[in-house]
Amino acid sequence: MLSSIRQPSPGILLACLLAGCAVGPDFQRPAAPQTGDSYTPAPMPAQTASAPGLGGQAQRLVSGQDIPGQWWSLFQSPALDRLVRDALARSPGVASAQAALRQADENYRALSGSLLYPAVNAQLGASREKTSRLEGAGGVFTLYNASVNVSYALDVFGGNKRQLEGLQALADYQQYQLEAAWLALTANLVTTAIREASLRGQLQATREVLDAQQQQLDLIEQQFRFGAIPRATVLLQRNTVAQTRATLPPLEKALALTRHQLSVYAGRLPGEPGMPEFDLASLRLPLDLPVSLPSALVHQRPDIRASEALLHQASAQIGVATANQYPQVTLTGNYGSLATSLPGLLHGGSAVWGVAAGLAQPLFNGGALSARRRAAIAAYDGAAAGYRATVLGAFQNVADSLRALEADAAALQQQAEVAALAGESLALSTQQYKLGAISYLSLLDVQRTYQQARVGLVQAQAARFADSAALFQALGGGWWNRPALETVSATTALPVRADTD
Repeated sequence: MLSSIRQPSPGILLACLLAGCAVGPDFQRPAAPQTGDSYTPAPMPAQTASAPGLGGQAQRLVSGQDIPGQWWSLFQSPALDRLVRDALARSPGVASAQAALRQADENYRALSGSLLYPAVNAQLGASREKTSRLEGAGGVFTLYNASVNVSYALDVFGGNKRQLEGLQALADYQQYQLEAAWLALTANLVTTAIREASLRGQLQATREVLDAQQQQLDLIEQQFRFGAIPRATVLLQRNTVAQTRATLPPLEKALALTRHQLSVYAGRLPGEPGMPEFDLASLRLPLDLPVSLPSALVHQRPDIRASEALLHQASAQIGVATANQYPQVTLTGNYGSLATSLPGLLHGGSAVWGVAAGLAQPLFNGGALSARRRAAIAAYDGAAAGYRATVLGAFQNVADSLRALEADAAALQQQAEVAALAGESLALSTQQYKLGAISYLSLLDVQRTYQQARVGLVQAQAARFADSAALFQALGGGWWNRPALETVSATTALPVRADTD
């Protein structure tokens, strides 16, 4: 009865051995958070508040709309578009990220070449030997050998496969680090240009107020010379002019530092000519703001994808550590010639060959292999926690940007009303002072309010531009829609890989 049971043939066993399997977990991409269609606890309005006539139109939030690859072009500034494109080609940060990606790709190719294919080495040697006469015909002779050696480690339990999987994940990580460098650079350029425009607007508003105050001081000093007003009034106005003038150097300093920073972001020296200048009038507020679905955010943010790649790499390392606990099978072979003269190597009778197979099974190592596997599992748990933290931070960025858009649009609306009322109040108070209806101290209070309102209005306008840029950055910047542009690295041009997965 037992003899009727068919036993597996050695060929079948060998086929199963060569086919192998990959131990350890197969990586599964983490599921997107279940947050519905909203990033915030309360639903966002369909559009923001508006301040007509001040470049403060209402912005519409279009849910589910995709983000363009060159999102900065939505600000409709040719100078900004040229600056960003030039900076992407000059940036040392982008060049560094490109070099890191090339390094990761080449490391993957190097390991895959050594693990996937047999190692083939040619050897040619000569040795001079003397044998003992006690062993027979002793003497001195020269021995020549030429051979080809082949060795191959069978990946029976998938350890090599997991190593390659881990290196590919590291290459993916560097790819997303490159995308993150692109996104950070473009966002920094846009927000710095907006900050420059804001500072120019604040300087212009302050100088206009200062000119008006100086004209009023000239008038007051003339009245004082005719004895129409007391000296105290002149001193008050001089103090007001001096205080307003004192606000200019900090603004000029901030503008200069901002220009320096913008030059560095653009890959230029601060003193290098050719940098464009930006003001709020040269920028257009994007009226339609695409808002990706929350379920798509984890596939769009480069930092999330980079964190996912690290998680994948940690998963592969568990497989490597597990495979190291199983037998390692190695096949070797050699073929060549052995002779006492060089011409003899070509003689048919000098041929030598050998074939061998080896199996190594760890028996005792003091628990080192098990400890390494537990360490790999702990590293995976740490990478998973890091991934969750990155996702939480990304969703917070989007929620903060959306609320900032709503709040700053309302703030601009209110600030526009404050500036309009302050202007009317200044005109009325100036007329009343000329007629003697109010004191000069009352007029000074109105002037200070007007100055603060003008500067606050410029800051509120710039905040809406900055909020729009922050939203594009928080949503991932649309890198997946970017055409296949080439950027220049430190030494050579490298096409940027596109990954729309």
